[in-house]
Amino acid sequence: MNIPEKFDSIRPFEPEELPEVYDRLLQNGQFCQVVKYFYPQVPLEMVARKMKGCKSSLEFQLAFCYDIIKNLLEKASLGCDFNSSVLDVTRRFTFISNHRDIVLDSAILDVLLFDAGFKTTCEIAIGDNLLSLPWVKDLVRVNKSFIVERDLPMREMLMASRRLSEYMHFVIGEKNDNVWIAQREGRAKDSNDRTQEAVLKMMTMGGTGSLADRLVQLHLVPLSISYEFDPCDYLKAKEFQQRRDIVGWKKGPQDDLVSMQTGIMGFKGHIHYHAAPCIDDFLRSLDPDLPKNDFYRVVAEHIDQEIHRNYRLYPVNYLAMDLLAANHEHAAYYSEADKAQFEQYLAAQMAKIDLENKDEAFLRERMLTMYANPAINHLAAQ
Repeated sequence: MNIPEKFDSIRPFEPEELPEVYDRLLQNGQFCQVVKYFYPQVPLEMVARKMKGCKSSLEFQLAFCYDIIKNLLEKASLGCDFNSSVLDVTRRFTFISNHRDIVLDSAILDVLLFDAGFKTTCEIAIGDNLLSLPWVKDLVRVNKSFIVERDLPMREMLMASRRLSEYMHFVIGEKNDNVWIAQREGRAKDSNDRTQEAVLKMMTMGGTGSLADRLVQLHLVPLSISYEFDPCDYLKAKEFQQRRDIVGWKKGPQDDLVSMQTGIMGFKGHIHYHAAPCIDDFLRSLDPDLPKNDFYRVVAEHIDQEIHRNYRLYPVNYLAMDLLAANHEHAAYYSEADKAQFEQYLAAQMAKIDLENKDEAFLRERMLTMYANPAINHLAAQ
């Protein structure tokens, strides 16, 4: 396929580039350690041979990533299911979802799409802030990721956003592949999931016609991701206190790596993915004379409504709401055993927070809020 050169620095690798990238990865000590972790019984030469036999990124995903994610879900979850009943598997979509886990949100979706009968997975939007290690950047581009450039001067930022948008349109329109993108930059630390209008504005920098036409060309599908437990909840709570107490506190690259590792390996309980109908018809129904700002607001609200409506709630979500409000309003949705278990879980997660002036009450409130917000939003969307 003839891919415009302007996308070279952000797109996934093409088949002809893979042999050289495989060699680069196999010469990297850290990458080889990761391989050893996932394949403790398999000699590196055998893994190398299998890698070199993968002639495309999709083949690489099916040869390696598919089984790794399946095994991971077996160990670190109580099962994962996907309601994709409204999707036509012969079409291509841009999945726009709430964002819980740096790595797994899109990785699990790839597995679920394939299991649902799609003949391809997703190209994944990933921020360059997570790619400080060259081998990680290589690996994600082998794994069908394209790069979202961040922290650029204003003029460069505009150019980068336009290129990103044009690339997404190219993936859907020309490459005939799916796209996954989070509804906002970074994860919603308090699980109050809201679509950033800036993400929609970026999407309309590519394509042709009216703003609605440009979004229709991407075939947006709001996707709800519900994890029963968030292994990073205590890290997020800790971050809230650091931001509160330390002027100008910023995460370091090490923090993202710890979050990635904790999110991948940590226990997630039940996991549910739910695809809402593609919003093409909704976009076509909008008043063509809607002012620009109103257009983005209305579309963001519609996506949020769909994501919130399709959350799967667990006893912990109702419990967190009641514990925050100090009442028993939703007691029909959980048992005393659920409550005792959740209190035990919270205590264990809180104990992992290593801060000098640990504010227990504040940290507990932050953790409860993370579990309550999906329920508050779901009930509002009903």
